[in-house]
Amino acid sequence: MTYLTRHATFREILAQPDIWRDWGARLPVAVLRQWIAATGTDDVWFCGAGTSAYIGDILAAGLEGQPGPRFHSVPTTDIVARPHAYLKGAPKLIVSFGRSGNSTESIGLLDALDALAPDWPRLNITCNATSALATRAGAKVITLPEATHDQGFAMTSSFSTMLLTAAALFDTTLPAALTAQRFATLADTLQTLLPHFTAQAATARRPQRAVFIGSGPLAFAAREAALKVMELAAGQIPALWDSTLGFRHGPKSFTTPGTDLWLFRSLDPHTRAYDDDLLAELHTQFPHSIISAPEILLPYTDLWSAPLYVALAQLLAVHWSDALGLNVDDPFAGQGTLTRVVSGVKLHPVHP
Repeated sequence: MTYLTRHATFREILAQPDIWRDWGARLPVAVLRQWIAATGTDDVWFCGAGTSAYIGDILAAGLEGQPGPRFHSVPTTDIVARPHAYLKGAPKLIVSFGRSGNSTESIGLLDALDALAPDWPRLNITCNATSALATRAGAKVITLPEATHDQGFAMTSSFSTMLLTAAALFDTTLPAALTAQRFATLADTLQTLLPHFTAQAATARRPQRAVFIGSGPLAFAAREAALKVMELAAGQIPALWDSTLGFRHGPKSFTTPGTDLWLFRSLDPHTRAYDDDLLAELHTQFPHSIISAPEILLPYTDLWSAPLYVALAQLLAVHWSDALGLNVDDPFAGQGTLTRVVSGVKLHPVHP
C-alpha cells in the first residue's frame, strides 16, 4: 500500500494518531471549560456545513441526556438561509467548526450573528489560524495544529480532531485532568487498528453501492462515512446512511445485490442488541451483499469511538477512489462542480 502515500489524503488519515496524542497533551480543557461556564448559557449550538455539520450531529447525539446545558446541532447552512428564524430569544453559545474557516457559510453565520445576536457568546474551532473564524473579533478561538488543515479535498484529520476537541470540552464524564490520557488511548487504539483497516480496505471489493448504519452518535458517524465514499468516488459509488432501527423503514430498499453494508455497533449493551438483530437480518436477506460489523471496543461511550469507525470509511474511500483512477486529493478536478472550500455561494445582507 506504499503507493497510496503519494496521496495527501492517505497520509492525513494515517497521521491522526500522532495528531491526537500531541493535541490532547496541549489542549487546555480546564481553562476552556471555565470560559464556557462563564458564558452563563444553558443552550449550546454546534454549527458547521457538510462534514463540520456532521461533527455537531455526532456531538449532540453523544451528549444527549447529560446534565447541564442542552445541545443542538444547527448547520450553518440552515442559519444563513433563515437567520431571523434562528437568531432570536435567549442567548445560545454558538460553537462553529471549520477546517478552512473561510467557507461562505462560516462567514455568513458570523455576519448574521453580528447583525442579529451580537451579544451571543461564540466559540470558533478551526484548523486555519489565518481564517475568518480565527481572526473575526468577538469570539473565543481554538486553533488546531497546522497538521489538521488537510490539503486533500476530503476532511479527515480535521474532522476527527475538531470532534474530539469539542467532546473533551463538553463531555463532563471526562475529568479535565484526564484529557491527555483519553486522547493517548484513542491514538494508541487507532494506531493498532490502522494496519487492519488498511488491509481490509485494500481487499474489499468496490461495491456498486455502499451503506453505513449505526445508532445515536454512530448513526451520524455513518453519515460522515457515506459522505467520504461519495466524495472521494466523485459520486461513482452512491452511499446511504441511516440508523439501525430506521433502516428498515424504507431506506433498506436502497440495497441491491451489488450493495455492501457496514454496521457500526454500539458499545451500549441495550443498543447493541438492536444492532445485532439487524446484522443477523441483513445476512439472511441479502446473501449477495458483503456485510461488515467492525469491532471497536473502548471503555468509553460511542461518542468517543465515532472517529475510529469513520477512519475505516476514510481508508475504504481512498482505495476505491484510487482504483477508479481519480485524483484522490481532488476527485472533481476538471469538473468545476465541487471544490475543497465550497464556492459559488452568494451571501445576501442580513438586516436587523
